[in-house]
Amino acid sequence: MKPRASRVASALIEWHARHGRHDLPWQHDRTPYRVWVSEIMLQQTQVATVLPYYQRFMHRFPNVRALADAPIDDVLHLWTGLGYYARARNLHRAAVRIRDEFGGEFPRTFEDVASLPGIGRSTAGAILALSRGERFPILDGNVKRVLSRVFGVQGDPADRETTETLWQLSDACTPEKHVDVYTQAIMDIGATVCTRRKPLCTYCPLSEGCFARSHGKQHEIPAPRRAKTRRSRHVFMLVAMREDDCVLLERRPESGIWGGLWCLPEFETESAARAFARQMLRAPQIDPQHLDRIEHAFTHFDLVMTPLLTRCAGAAGVMDEPRSLWYNPREPARIGLPAPIKTLLAELTDPSLFDERVVASPSGG
Repeated sequence: MKPRASRVASALIEWHARHGRHDLPWQHDRTPYRVWVSEIMLQQTQVATVLPYYQRFMHRFPNVRALADAPIDDVLHLWTGLGYYARARNLHRAAVRIRDEFGGEFPRTFEDVASLPGIGRSTAGAILALSRGERFPILDGNVKRVLSRVFGVQGDPADRETTETLWQLSDACTPEKHVDVYTQAIMDIGATVCTRRKPLCTYCPLSEGCFARSHGKQHEIPAPRRAKTRRSRHVFMLVAMREDDCVLLERRPESGIWGGLWCLPEFETESAARAFARQMLRAPQIDPQHLDRIEHAFTHFDLVMTPLLTRCAGAAGVMDEPRSLWYNPREPARIGLPAPIKTLLAELTDPSLFDERVVASPSGG
């Protein structure tokens, strides 16, 4: 027998009092700003990973105005390694709008909050429910999983019809009182008990009457994601190092992977990288040296990077000033860097990188 929606709320609120998470940094001094930053960071990212990033971010940007007034590179610098960098760019854009259109005060209405870059219906509801106790349902990935299992919603959560059904259930389960506690509770139960793999049904306050458990379908509900063929992409990265050990970086376009971050010049072929070095750099080394390949996994594909190290002379004017810079790995600037590129740049400070053990590769494309 399926539980009544009202029973879901009371069971979760009671469970949260004893077993929920109460000491997360954004749960203290719960302002809309602090909750907003946490909700954005927690998208696609585990709490344990987020915690140190959140602490550093709030120390540097304690309020909306501090975030809005900061250069985007400062924001991306603190986001380096957290991934999904569009989140950081949208945070900054939204902060600028809040400063300019709302006088630096976080918007009061759901419509205004949901209109901000990077904030959808569920995130807007979570911000207002957690920070102000306002009654708005939410439907993040954890909540979808909990509701799907409890009420036996067996369709693909990505389908419009299934999503609408889950929104209706979420609204029906959201109580009139203690909305902040309930909202935290249903997110916690999904993250710690009703997990995607090996759910801890014995410890779940909703196990009695849960459709998935009673029918042995915990691993069938929600419907598994449609399998996608994973692909690999191979690129060459030019590590152009000046006599003063500064390295050429380019800002990537905002769309695509690592959007807005500073990165090594990227090429589809080694011959293209060599041609760039000959045409755009001053006195480049004739045969760039192959460094160790770097492999980095994205959500749907693997990126394989072959760094090509070349020495060049002087401060070559390579591109328009705002899109390129010479970066000193020994005195790192506060800019946004992809995590694997940040690691590679740090390794460039090792003198052994340039000793006789590094062998120049043969020419090729």
